[in-house]
Amino acid sequence: MPYTHHSHSGQFCHHATGQLEEVVLSAIKKGFHTIGLTEHMPRFSEDDLYPEEIEAKCTPQSLQKTFEDFLVEARRLQQAYKSQISILVGCEIEFITIQYKQYIADLRQEHGIDYVVGSLHHVHGIPIDFSPELYATALEKHQGNLHDLFASYFDEQYQMLQAVHPEVVGHFDLIRIFRTEPNAGINEAVWDKITRNVELVISYGGLFEINSRAWKKGLKDAYPQRDVFKLILDRGGKFTLSDDSHGPKDVGLYYNKLQAYLREMGVESLYYLALDDQGKTIVREHKDAAEDAFWTKILEQE
Repeated sequence: MPYTHHSHSGQFCHHATGQLEEVVLSAIKKGFHTIGLTEHMPRFSEDDLYPEEIEAKCTPQSLQKTFEDFLVEARRLQQAYKSQISILVGCEIEFITIQYKQYIADLRQEHGIDYVVGSLHHVHGIPIDFSPELYATALEKHQGNLHDLFASYFDEQYQMLQAVHPEVVGHFDLIRIFRTEPNAGINEAVWDKITRNVELVISYGGLFEINSRAWKKGLKDAYPQRDVFKLILDRGGKFTLSDDSHGPKDVGLYYNKLQAYLREMGVESLYYLALDDQGKTIVREHKDAAEDAFWTKILEQE
């Protein structure tokens, strides 16, 4: 009974591949029960465009049109394949400045989005996951102090969590993407901020994604790394699964490593999103998740 709550396609994302329908078909072929289609929300300022978007001559207006086209296609697929897979139509949000709070609220109300993945990709307006060079720029803004960079990341994440209450929290500790040394960037003050953020998500009932794409980036564990993972588990937080796929070939990316990881970390139940009979997004429990027969199927496909 596998699922992913975080996905992209080349049809609507410049750094992904393939058509959105191909992503859905790949999930069906691999035996997925649920998939969330979550292209990036548009950004409303030219200052917030990624280098790849500038090169492609994108504008905030063109990104808005692309996002609206995505929603139309995602709803079509939701209906077309409803007998084969549960599809939720969401988006991965940006929270570059506090002005995004109202923008996100307006998007959700206007388009009836099923849920959002609450991610933070910028610190003080600088992308921290696009390239090592931009990460270094963000670090320079903090006078080269890694602890200060991490502190800013988790403070800005806290603002996003407070403002949006995302149903799924995306790659919780993404700030570690280019700093894989044990405990890099973590001191007591930073850990207190991490704990604060975890407790906030738990308080409103959000899900923490176990994001398997971290293994592709060379990290030891899926996001969140195991120190944060253990904190969430000890505090009673709820986990879900995400492959953060960027094309049909990425669906189920590194899921072959997840069963052993869930067992190692002592995870008994996972959770996933579903739509009730009225179309309202709800959370369902997946008990004994590490013992699901799906994992055998995934291993056989490797």
